Amino acid sequence: MTGSPTKSCGIMISEIVIVRHPVHVCAPVNYKLTLSVRAEGTGILNYQWFTEDEKELPGGTEADLTITSKKKEQYVCRVNDHFCNCVFSDWVTVKVLDIDKSGLPVHWQGELHIAVNPKPQTVRKGSKLTLQCAAFGIPAPHYQWYRNGRALLDKTSGTLQINRASAEHEGSYLCSISNVLQETWTEPVHVDIVQTDHLPPAATTATDKVALLIGNLNYSHLDALMAPVMDVHELANLLQQLGFRVVSLLDLNRDEMLAAIDMFIQLLDRGVYGLFYYAGHGYEHAGRNYLVAVDAPQPYRQENCVCVQRVMLSMQERQTALSVMLLDTCRKWYNQDCLPSSIMPLGPSGNTVYGYATCEDAVAYEVQDGGKSTGIFTKYLNTHILQTEKVTHVLERVSEDLGKDPLVTGKQQVEIKHTLKEPRSLADPVRTTGHTRELHMRDASWRQANVLPRKKQHIFVCGVEVEVSFSALFSNVLVAFATIKTTGPRTQDCTVTLSSIPPMEDIFSGPGKSDEMDTLLLSKPGNPDCILRLCALQKLTESLIIKVDLHYTNMDNKLRRTESQLVDIGKPLVASCKLHRRNHATTAKKQEGASAQNMGNRSSCKPRLHQTMAGPCRPFTRKAECAAKVAVTRSNEPEENDENELQDSTHRR
Repeated sequence: MTGSPTKSCGIMISEIVIVRHPVHVCAPVNYKLTLSVRAEGTGILNYQWFTEDEKELPGGTEADLTITSKKKEQYVCRVNDHFCNCVFSDWVTVKVLDIDKSGLPVHWQGELHIAVNPKPQTVRKGSKLTLQCAAFGIPAPHYQWYRNGRALLDKTSGTLQINRASAEHEGSYLCSISNVLQETWTEPVHVDIVQTDHLPPAATTATDKVALLIGNLNYSHLDALMAPVMDVHELANLLQQLGFRVVSLLDLNRDEMLAAIDMFIQLLDRGVYGLFYYAGHGYEHAGRNYLVAVDAPQPYRQENCVCVQRVMLSMQERQTALSVMLLDTCRKWYNQDCLPSSIMPLGPSGNTVYGYATCEDAVAYEVQDGGKSTGIFTKYLNTHILQTEKVTHVLERVSEDLGKDPLVTGKQQVEIKHTLKEPRSLADPVRTTGHTRELHMRDASWRQANVLPRKKQHIFVCGVEVEVSFSALFSNVLVAFATIKTTGPRTQDCTVTLSSIPPMEDIFSGPGKSDEMDTLLLSKPGNPDCILRLCALQKLTESLIIKVDLHYTNMDNKLRRTESQLVDIGKPLVASCKLHRRNHATTAKKQEGASAQNMGNRSSCKPRLHQTMAGPCRPFTRKAECAAKVAVTRSNEPEENDENELQDSTHRR
């Protein structure tokens, strides 16, 4: 209805006027936002929102429409009164960008935020030049590109494209991003235009970097090892410095190893750097290398172990840009009468690297070095791994240093096999543009195995406040710390203890066990009053409850009292990945037989922790002995059960 106000039944009716239209929006995916319209008219006004296909939005009958951004969509609102008058708002577009939003403030309210900055480029003369930037904002941002400080005509979108670059297009570029509320600028970048023969070689990059580290030391039927604790822990920290997403696990049975490998393989994709590291017992047979699980019987067979070459094959099938296999384990032949054989041929994809701690039919050693146990191969690997050289050059330096070590001269020598066709380094940067959805999916999967429970504050009836915090030594070893923050007005001699429900066995405590875990606990900051170590989280099938027991003396009657509180921390770290479900029936049967031996995990208070004293450097063998006598075979082919051992567990495309 337009024109002058009219009178109906003695009521002056004015036309409906929209005083504020909804605005265009550019938001990240899954962001909750509100579109608003404001109108004035006679009497009560009614609202109905529509999408671009002119369908009414169910529930969209208010002036404010709250939606969750899923995809690009257009909206309009109809406003009507009870006198058959109506008017429509402007159409608005909600643009959704599925890009990296890691820098977006947690409580973002629509202010301009640059999510993608343009990158410096070197472009061949006559080739296409493309610069990109993107920003979130409410209202949606406008773009204006500049070169050398001058605005470029018609370059007003998030993507600047020049089909045939020439010398005049060289210079400094930046983009102004603005809306009616504010303006911001991208970082300036330089574009070089060069002749074809002057173009420098492209730098190698990864679309992501993922590592799985497994250390087996507490064997049920074989000699226990000491070094894998510190080796896996230190290597994990170094790989994280190189930008790897690391999952580190200790003491896995065969089913758990295969399930962890399956999880690792699913994190790989085209362009990803994948690294697999193992420290523990192992052996070689017919050109294949086998990793011995902690539950392997004595004597053991190939079906009790994991075949290395099958893991590498699965990595190659994911079309990784770099696949690295680092094995700190023995390679003694399973059958001494078998002729030495070469490793199975690597796939044609290339960029595959094997780093063996020792050569064929030889053992790998662990040593006491400055009060800690370490595999001598991993000792030198950790010394050089942060270097930016090609990965094979890094391993060559490891080989040179190990070859000079008098402890293993003539006993152990690094062996390197590779099909590296590009100068790729473990320190190569991660390129996050162009594959954001895949990166987010891998990130979510990786985080699932590394999410820590939140810090908890507990105030007891007596007034004592206890803080419970958490730290991850490995992806399947969680440590809970209890600290008395304040004491009550009528309490004294306060102590606190922690325990878990269900009881989690501490596989690193007891006679003959490694002291390396206690060394790691001593390196943690702060001064907690009690420490609880929770191991083998991959076996957890239900939520984990931490019981906090506060013991104190009541100052009024001098009686010793105890108060308790429970903390539900769910399924922390790798427990959330449900590795135990791979072979549930087998695992359940094994746990039934072992349940009588599992003692409740009790916490260790400060006086019980101790530092391992430095000992003399002496080598310990990682040789995996097997008493079984196997018939002599001259074939280089694996046994039949080896051919399909990972088919049920490894993801194949």
